Amino acid sequence: MSTHENRARATAQTGPLWRIASTRLPTKWGMFEAMGYEREQLTGGRTVETALALALGDLSQGVPLLRVHSQCLTGEVFGSLRCDCGGQLKLAMQAIAQEGRGLVIYEYQEGRGIGLMAKLQAYELQDAGIDTIEANHALGFKADFRDFSLAAAILHDLRIKRVRLLTNNPRKMRALSDAVELHSTPTGTTVDITFRLSAQTT
Repeated sequence: MSTHENRARATAQTGPLWRIASTRLPTKWGMFEAMGYEREQLTGGRTVETALALALGDLSQGVPLLRVHSQCLTGEVFGSLRCDCGGQLKLAMQAIAQEGRGLVIYEYQEGRGIGLMAKLQAYELQDAGIDTIEANHALGFKADFRDFSLAAAILHDLRIKRVRLLTNNPRKMRALSDAVELHSTPTGTTVDITFRLSAQTT
């Protein structure tokens, strides 16, 4: 078993969640509240993981839409056609704007958690004819190396007990549901799936 797999299987020990800043963020979809979060991760060395939560409207009313989105520099900034991450994010923002409330949690987990440099190495292997999963395995990673416990902690901080998850990825549905259970309140936190985004799995 690789060191990456060992780390993935280890129980992450984390410090308290800190809301570092909260400010208004005007976008073409409306005025969002942008909240920056940090949390220390103690497993395998002391590091800080960060995430951005973008909220629109009153999240305490009804069951808000939620998109948990992983950073994709190549797709969102440079318009790479290897993925549709930028399109996924736009679809989610549009859906939230149309409904008038919802939340995007933007996590810095480039390349499904393996990081930008490893993602480019995986692309290089794919250029040689290896598929995405095989390329990740060749580099010592699982097919999807992301951890959604930080997103669950943010939901807990915002006192959101029930959401409608915007995704087309069954693995993310299961992973987030598992993570949410770790941070469940006495009344429980449930994940409902409203619809699947019509693009590639993210």
